[in-house]
Amino acid sequence: MNNLIKKHSFLAWMICGLGAIFYSYEYLLRIAPSVMEEALSNHYHLLSGGFGGLSAFYYYAYVPMQIPVGLLMDRYGPRRLLTFACFLCALGAYLFSATEFFYVAALGRFLVGLGSSFAFVGVLKLATMWLPEDKLAFVAGLAAALGTVGAMIGDNLLGYLVRSWGWRETTNFTSAFGFFLVIMLYFFIKDRKSSKAESSNETQNDFISTLQDLSVIARNKQIWINGFYGCLVYLPTTVLAELWGIPYLVHAHLMTAASAEFANSMIFLGFAIGAPLMGTLSDRCHNRKIPMAIGALGSFSMITMAMYIPGLSEKSICALLFCLGLFYGAQAIVFAVGRELSPKRAAGTAMAFTNMIVMLGGMFLQPLVGVLLDWHLKLRTPMDVIKSSVGSMNNLYNSSDYQFALMLLPIGIFMAFLLTFALKETHSEVVD
Repeated sequence: MNNLIKKHSFLAWMICGLGAIFYSYEYLLRIAPSVMEEALSNHYHLLSGGFGGLSAFYYYAYVPMQIPVGLLMDRYGPRRLLTFACFLCALGAYLFSATEFFYVAALGRFLVGLGSSFAFVGVLKLATMWLPEDKLAFVAGLAAALGTVGAMIGDNLLGYLVRSWGWRETTNFTSAFGFFLVIMLYFFIKDRKSSKAESSNETQNDFISTLQDLSVIARNKQIWINGFYGCLVYLPTTVLAELWGIPYLVHAHLMTAASAEFANSMIFLGFAIGAPLMGTLSDRCHNRKIPMAIGALGSFSMITMAMYIPGLSEKSICALLFCLGLFYGAQAIVFAVGRELSPKRAAGTAMAFTNMIVMLGGMFLQPLVGVLLDWHLKLRTPMDVIKSSVGSMNNLYNSSDYQFALMLLPIGIFMAFLLTFALKETHSEVVD
């Protein structure tokens, strides 16, 4: 009997782990433009606004798809959906590298976002199928942490490959890996552990009932408060670490590309530790609000010091960015809260709806930061100098430009802290 239990436990974690590997892969693709900023800007003759817009095409697909993804996960299960989603990611990466045209590259980013929209919700759905309910916050944190492994690889390995091979060859390599992962997902992901599990943790087969559940979720003010907390406290990832962190460190702090990539990856490392740590703390204490408030306040302190204390050494910047990631790891708790505020039968829909709100930050602020950078640049630089430098961003932007454009981050994180006072404490208890 013990061997059977161990075998089942191993199988459950293996299936969830494979889903998390796909999440890591899509995360690598998500942040890839940040290490290709100079190459992409030169290739497409872009200023910051255009570069931010190109990257944000990922979110134009990712965010609107979260509701359909949740419905589809509850209706059809993760196996086929995750396999097809990985295929879209690999195809999008190939298109991104194979074209000379901006809008074809944007289409590639859109396809990557479309496929990626299934990843995190798919992992959480697998967790609700295979693992105990009281492990959900921990699993959400662990899945988020494994996703950041892909981001750290992206910052460091992809940065090295881009400098050694070129951005096209590097992107082709990621595409090939994606097609291999498609095969792995198809053969090893399983939707249900048994017919008995199906009866105790059934998915929604009635589309009308699913829409009714979505209506209940969307009309719950607490779901929106919880989601916007997640959106705002997660801005260091969606805006800084995923896109503008490396350019900021290179242009504002005059780091080398390799040093900036390493420092930026400290945000992901901190989050990789902080997310499961905060999730475990929240699960064991049966308290959601206190870890979320501590995480937001600590994140606000770290990012404010990192951005506005002058003359920081590279080691100090790395330490502050690591602590930033550690604190805002509390963001992972929002998926457990969203789950607990919603009907049990609609787990996928609830977590997808929460994830949609969380990702609004990347959708709107990635391009907005680029627009603010260009606007602040134009205030202090003659237009003829800007026009002559388009496509080569190295000598255009300075620390004041980035401090102005990125001030949205500490403001947003402090607002997340305030939202915790309006959030209902669930005490790790599911609605039904």
